[in-house]
Amino acid sequence: MKNLFNQIEKLTSGIGHAAAWLSLALVVLVCFDVSMRYLFNDTRIWMVELEWHLFAALFLLSGAWTLQQDRHVRVDVFYARFAPKDKALVNLYGTLLLLLPWAVVILWVSWNNAWQSFLIREGSPDPGGLPARYLVKSLVPVSFFLLILQALAELYKSRQLRKQ
Repeated sequence: MKNLFNQIEKLTSGIGHAAAWLSLALVVLVCFDVSMRYLFNDTRIWMVELEWHLFAALFLLSGAWTLQQDRHVRVDVFYARFAPKDKALVNLYGTLLLLLPWAVVILWVSWNNAWQSFLIREGSPDPGGLPARYLVKSLVPVSFFLLILQALAELYKSRQLRKQ
């Protein structure tokens, strides 16, 4: 069991580090787009769409890694003062009662939308837009599946910490 969760941790870390590089690409693209718009009064629809595609990928693919790094939003005023075993208990119940149910709901709901988009090879409705919008839509169920996997690994870690 420990080996399985170690593999999940490696997968999450790898995807998180790869996703972090998207921020550099996004900064370069936005700077170029803004320069083109204000210096040359020129913009491209595909460039604007690529910006939000990269932002969506960055945001979605970073979710599981953020959970792994214990950086998700919580009320730190109380949590920061807890002992490690108490933090593990909060994480355990928070994951079981809040994170996992909502992640499963979003995975369930987003799957059909992404699948339908993939079947019709949905693209941008705008002239000059990007042709493969279905790729971005498919990131929603993929990212929530990864979040569920990492949540299971976090449950395992919290349970192990509570046993000590």
